[in-house]
Amino acid sequence: MKAMLLAAGRGERMRPLTDHTPKPLLRVAGVTLIEHHIEALARAGFRELVINHAHLGAQLVAALGDGADYGVRIDYSAEPPGALETGGGIFNALPLLGEAPFVVVNADIWTDYDFAALPRLPEGLAHLVLVDNPAHHPAGDFALEDGRVREAGPARFTFSGIGVYRPALFAGSPCGSFPLAPLLRVAMAAGRVSGERYAGAWFDIGTPERLADVNRWVGERHGDDRRLGRRPAE
Repeated sequence: MKAMLLAAGRGERMRPLTDHTPKPLLRVAGVTLIEHHIEALARAGFRELVINHAHLGAQLVAALGDGADYGVRIDYSAEPPGALETGGGIFNALPLLGEAPFVVVNADIWTDYDFAALPRLPEGLAHLVLVDNPAHHPAGDFALEDGRVREAGPARFTFSGIGVYRPALFAGSPCGSFPLAPLLRVAMAAGRVSGERYAGAWFDIGTPERLADVNRWVGERHGDDRRLGRRPAE
């Protein structure tokens, strides 16, 4: 099973940190956000990764290379200036992702979610990991009832940025820039999106203040690299 890391965003709210550094190369506990995900995916058994890039993308390629240092193979999906949004970025990368279901992870989150827990063959067109609503997003995104994700319902949660998708979700999509959410809502209305609630650590690294918050949180709880499950420092 392949996995894609979404790393093409400009990171406007993270400026000035992202003026000269792509957002996925910002660090938590000394490790870049994207390396944290690559190492977690490798531990979960993923060996073939796709990373999209646009803003300062050459820095990502230079930092990560072909993935051999992490025990994976990385293919890159380059996007034009301004990027293609989430839906367009995934659609653009489909030739690299193949015909089987694949995992997609937003590179600008930090979590201790175990990617090995994701279903390899979702029942419908997508499977989403939802989390409790953070303070900056109290209304949530979607409802979760009996393992099904719906647009509305009594128990609303926030989309974590972690999902499993079948290529068929993108059937008929146009080339170019477009969001993912409308495709998911159509699939939800047809009852074809499953989901789960994750109650562990999850942070949306959307602003410099949130980056500082997660660094404090990780530093307080995971001072030792081994407790993060990371490779020992060389």
